[in-house]
Amino acid sequence: MRTASISRTTNETSISVTLDLDGSGQHTIATGLGFLDHMLTHIAVHGLFDLTVQASGDLHVDEHHTVEDVALVLGAAFASALGDKKGIVRTAHAYVPMDESLAFVALDLSGRPYAVIEGRWHTPAVGGIATSLFDHFFESFAAAARCNLHARVLYGRDDHHQAEGLFKALGRALDAATQIDPRRAGVIPSTKGSL
Repeated sequence: MRTASISRTTNETSISVTLDLDGSGQHTIATGLGFLDHMLTHIAVHGLFDLTVQASGDLHVDEHHTVEDVALVLGAAFASALGDKKGIVRTAHAYVPMDESLAFVALDLSGRPYAVIEGRWHTPAVGGIATSLFDHFFESFAAAARCNLHARVLYGRDDHHQAEGLFKALGRALDAATQIDPRRAGVIPSTKGSL
């Protein structure tokens, strides 16, 4: 079973995530931030992951800690569910159009965390979340998932559409990269023999 249950509690947030990589997109998500719930739903639905996210955070301060910590726990859940990564495809990418916007995500489940995020946001916030935090979400996710992640908004006018395209692309790229390739017969996809 490629599943994980991860919890993290600090003075700022309390986050619990359960993940099934081989799910069907079933999800229950409640972070206290409606727009973040909407984006995480896209990861589950478009990645076909069964995902539960429960979060409470210091939203009286602002949304930063909740967004960051959800990304960290979600990334940790992917790392845990992947285990030794035997037989996985490992690298994948996805382009997702969202009306006038086009988003792209490429990733490598390499065990080496690195993130490059490119996009031009037009407003300071969407749905109560600072647009700068979308970049930070992807960076935090990559660090905890221990993956190399490149995300880019190629163009767009509406920040809601741009963010939605990015999260859909993340879900689709994760789905493709986490798939088991039967030709690998349980072999770790690396010339080093480990990831």
